[in-house]
Amino acid sequence: MTQPCGRFAPTPSGRMHLGNILCAMLSWLSVRSKGGRYILRIEDLDAERCPRRLADQIEDDLRWFGLDWDEGGSDGGDAWYQSCRTPIYEHYEEILRGRGLLYPCFCSRAELHAAQAPHRSDGTYVYAGTCRNLTEEQIREKRKQRGAATRLIVPDETIRFTDGCQGDYEENLARDCGDFIVRRSDGVFAYQLAVVADDGEMGVTEVVRGQDLIGSTARQIYLYRLFGFPVPQFYHIPLLTAPDGRRLSKREKDLDLGVLRGVFGTPEPIIGMMAQACGLRETAQPVTLAELAEDFDWTRIPTHDIALPLEILHAASAK
Repeated sequence: MTQPCGRFAPTPSGRMHLGNILCAMLSWLSVRSKGGRYILRIEDLDAERCPRRLADQIEDDLRWFGLDWDEGGSDGGDAWYQSCRTPIYEHYEEILRGRGLLYPCFCSRAELHAAQAPHRSDGTYVYAGTCRNLTEEQIREKRKQRGAATRLIVPDETIRFTDGCQGDYEENLARDCGDFIVRRSDGVFAYQLAVVADDGEMGVTEVVRGQDLIGSTARQIYLYRLFGFPVPQFYHIPLLTAPDGRRLSKREKDLDLGVLRGVFGTPEPIIGMMAQACGLRETAQPVTLAELAEDFDWTRIPTHDIALPLEILHAASAK
């Protein structure tokens, strides 16, 4: 039987806020409650936006919060930073190219948004396949004007899965997504390809992340199958919001760990309030992560967004 393996894979573009910590906390609790392995991977594909010092800050915040990991992070070396894994992604890109599933796309972002193409419910466009059938001559001419992104051809197939938190979900790749980018025009690999290659190679069996990312799961399942990896169990957790329903943001520094560490001094009061907000405890009494792991149960986690505990807001505003 495969040992359960979970992961936390933050993007170090700023200080973690409480929503990031909620994801780390639930992913850790889920795998530790099963006696599984936990890894820390740094998703710094865009290295200019994600300096190593911010990745180091994330590690320090996680350790303060009481999270540990078996592999990864700075102790594991470059193999755990996406910015250092380009040769691995190139290997998987070649697998797709060898199967005739890739083509260059010269569409600019402005052109895509201006196109009269179908859009998803979240407002993002469904790619219409504009560049799929360009001739070699057309490709050569377009390359003289601009660089090309690389798109993956998708079939007219409906992918269905049961999310461990949100329940049954399905998406038709052709209708709801369209051919999607696996490498940007600047050469940086897209998140979809990188995350599947990493999770597959690292043996990840469960993926915990925000509900706002559930729309990318069908594309990733398609890639798992193309690469021959087992598909992990997905858990798309509710988003943590401000009382007015606004999503938390690193850009706006909503209750980042710097603020919380200064206010509370120790993590147990924060963990207790978060545990109550998530339905894991009836009260907000301080508690450790190890204590929560003893009886962790996904059925207690709500499917709807969770408002920030008022106690945290009051304590932070009184600082």
